Amino acid sequence: MRGYRGSSSGRRRGRVIRRKEMPLWQELPLLLVVAFCLAVLIRTFLVQAFFIPSGSMENTLLVGDRVLVNKVVYDMRDPVRGEIVVFRGTDSWAPEEPSEPISNTFGAKLGRTIGDLVGVSRPGEKDFIKRVIGLPGDKVACCDDKGRITVNGAPIDEPYVQENSPLDAPPNPRQCSSRRFAEVTVPAGEMFVMGDHRLVSQDARCQGTVPIDNVIGRAFIVVWPTSRFTSLSVPDNWKAYAAANPVGVAPISTEPDRSPDPVTTAAALPLLLSVGISARSRLWFRPRRRRLRE
Repeated sequence: MRGYRGSSSGRRRGRVIRRKEMPLWQELPLLLVVAFCLAVLIRTFLVQAFFIPSGSMENTLLVGDRVLVNKVVYDMRDPVRGEIVVFRGTDSWAPEEPSEPISNTFGAKLGRTIGDLVGVSRPGEKDFIKRVIGLPGDKVACCDDKGRITVNGAPIDEPYVQENSPLDAPPNPRQCSSRRFAEVTVPAGEMFVMGDHRLVSQDARCQGTVPIDNVIGRAFIVVWPTSRFTSLSVPDNWKAYAAANPVGVAPISTEPDRSPDPVTTAAALPLLLSVGISARSRLWFRPRRRRLRE
């Protein structure tokens, strides 16, 4: 009997308990739910994708482009001249007309609702994307003898402006049809923004300055279509202005492009999860092996 027990005990010591692997039909929905929840959290607090609905920022941003917007960078610092920002317009800002018609079918509405949750839908009627031109205390006007805007009396070369408003059109306080506008002193806590496609952009020239508190975040990269994948850094003309005016009416940082923003890494989490879904990585659900106690 002792020998029998010893032999049986020896067999049990070599035996392990194996947990049954989760089948694909259970694993896949779970990973999809996790990825969706992460996307919602990232969209709410860190990074959001915005669809470009109009041509007011051409040719920097085209209709249909999708950009990623850093929603936490301005919790740590103020905006910088030359940056592209997404913001909520004030009551004086009229909604921009989308260049493409919006479908109102049930499927399209459902898609927009889901897209809004994860941050890939069209912006709201009062959400705008423009370039920062003036900060609190700046004096912005147009034009000098070469038709350029001036900030605190200094002319600004803007190579990103491909189609400017005409110089001979009379200024209109409610329609940005003219390149010329009277000098504007940017109030405290606000900013002066303009679109790169000046001929069609309705911006601070005729709709007024925008509170900095209305800024949703900084657009820092074009992610779609992939053929237009590029970063949206501060142009050299604004870096040169900052270097030439280190102390002015509204001092700005001379190092606006600190790289990389920590949220950029977080934006890749849903992509990593999708890779894990396709590969069914065993690392996530590896069965724990536990030996029986003697």
